[in-house]
Amino acid sequence: MRDDLSAPSTAGQDPDAFEANRRYLGSVAYRLLGSFSDAEDVLQEAWLRWRTADQAAVADPRAFLTTVVTRLCYDQLGSARARREAYFGEWLPEPAVSYEDSPASPAELAERGESVSLALLAVLEQLTPAERAAFVLHDVFAVGFDEIAAGLDRTPAATRQLASRARRRVKDGGRRATADPAEHRQVVRAFAAATAGGDIQGLLAVLDPDVVWHSDGGGIVTAGARPVLGAQKVSRLVAGLASKWVTAEAGVGFTLVNGEPGLVWYESPGRIGGVVAFTVADGRITEAYAVVNPEKLAHLNEAPTA
Repeated sequence: MRDDLSAPSTAGQDPDAFEANRRYLGSVAYRLLGSFSDAEDVLQEAWLRWRTADQAAVADPRAFLTTVVTRLCYDQLGSARARREAYFGEWLPEPAVSYEDSPASPAELAERGESVSLALLAVLEQLTPAERAAFVLHDVFAVGFDEIAAGLDRTPAATRQLASRARRRVKDGGRRATADPAEHRQVVRAFAAATAGGDIQGLLAVLDPDVVWHSDGGGIVTAGARPVLGAQKVSRLVAGLASKWVTAEAGVGFTLVNGEPGLVWYESPGRIGGVVAFTVADGRITEAYAVVNPEKLAHLNEAPTA
């Protein structure tokens, strides 16, 4: 999230309360919407509402702001669903990329919501707006049901039911994945090596027989309109991409995509042309998510890359 939501102080107000919680609020908005640009709009509107609020009457600014952001995101999710149904090809969330390979503290993970992988964000698209809000706020950010209820204008009991229903739907539509980051990283590196060498057998060795390759070009750049199924088809697809991904001008690098080992494709030095996230189980890739829509990579190319 870009740090560009600062604003001048107003007498009698406490803008620092918003700034102190802005990273957390940005994380909530992104996980609820799957879009950095939409999350930016929500933060701007939330800041305006905070500036005009009776701040002296707000006992807990973080809870107040979480409620504001939840309501704004809830309103956006309805219109976003309609836009995504008309989207060309498969709609994937905008990826978050980090070049820090050191583990974060539990407090940092809770604030950043790094446990929400790109794969899980894609699964969350299957939920209703209310289910998604209840699940993300409670299961990812540990927000209490009383606070969630205030944001959704429902009772705590109803929000508890929403979260429970969402949890079941996420489990039913979820991925086969390992929780071992070292194994995940090793498999991604083996995939990258096989890709660079155009090694079909090497690719087959790291792809699950039922692997699914998802891609999102948004109709702007070439990408499959539907998921590609099976190791044989995916290995041929990736071998074909290798001629584009690995050239004198372009290359592939390792990174963390939404907190998990993944790859970035540089179409030219310092400019990202694609991001690929993976799910891994039993030493093989079960799903891959390739985001190549330049509009969904704009937030990565606006800042210096490592």
